[in-house]
Amino acid sequence: MRIAMFDTHRFEREAFDEANAELGHAITYLETRLTVETAPLGRGHQAVCAFVHDRLDAPALEILRAEGVRLVALRSAGYNHVDLEAAARLGLPVVRVPEYSPHAVAEHAVALVLALVRKLHRAHARVREWNFSLEGLVGFDLHGKTVGIVGTGRIGRVAARIFLGFGCVVLAHDLRVDAELQAAGVQYVPLRELLERSDVVSLHVPLTPATHHLIDADALARMKPGAILVNTGRGALVDSRALVAALKRGRLGGAGLDVYEEEEGIFFEDLSGRVLEDDVLARLIGFPNVLVTAHQGFLTREALAAIARTTLDNVRRFERGEPLVHEVRLEHVRAG
Repeated sequence: MRIAMFDTHRFEREAFDEANAELGHAITYLETRLTVETAPLGRGHQAVCAFVHDRLDAPALEILRAEGVRLVALRSAGYNHVDLEAAARLGLPVVRVPEYSPHAVAEHAVALVLALVRKLHRAHARVREWNFSLEGLVGFDLHGKTVGIVGTGRIGRVAARIFLGFGCVVLAHDLRVDAELQAAGVQYVPLRELLERSDVVSLHVPLTPATHHLIDADALARMKPGAILVNTGRGALVDSRALVAALKRGRLGGAGLDVYEEEEGIFFEDLSGRVLEDDVLARLIGFPNVLVTAHQGFLTREALAAIARTTLDNVRRFERGEPLVHEVRLEHVRAG
């Protein structure tokens, strides 16, 4: 099939070319994001492949359908950037990559925690200026500390087991209890208790209306003084302005953010020669106890290969008329 791949980055092409070697799809790599303005670039293609910051609203989908596109293939697990009602109305199936490497994101979350509790980001910047003083770099052992995992799906499960390996007391909050994690020593508790008891809180839930700003001013006020907050899930799980306020008050020990609620148009871009216009993000980056990475939790060779294989397999299944096992169905989303 002819595939228009929008918002393509150089780090993706090698993985997709390798995965496509045997399949023989004709992939057009486009650097531009998919929006209503760029949707006409889908002309002549049977499928479009979209990334997390593409905007597949109703007008964009209508243009794609008019240009002959028959399939929307997301190379991401999230699908909140797609108007699923419009896609269903237009007869455009939407498929996704439900998982790629839970280890990649979970390990990145743990890396953020380790960097913060041992102040590695500050130490690295300091020694590059030939400052080898240890003043201000006192951290703490993770061993024996309490870590709260919010969401024990594929990624949260891996993160919980890693923290268990550090000798941490691991608390968890989820609508469903994972019996295997529970048997391994993870304690399931209400969210309020998790926030109050945890030295580290790591977020691993999807973004839904119920989880939007899950960590707001009230939640931050409940957190243990000096606790570390880590978000590698979705940016809007955290109220960024409330987080800034909590950090200014010295309420938190630090924050590790791989996602940000207004990251669209910022993350994945080189803005080094420009002024950062987002005042909230600029303030967050300016805190010495905040570490921000630009949505790179998924960025491992293994994860990229898995994303490419699953995405192109989704396209092949559509081409052959086979069941779309990774289709995002509106009725399933509504059912929650």
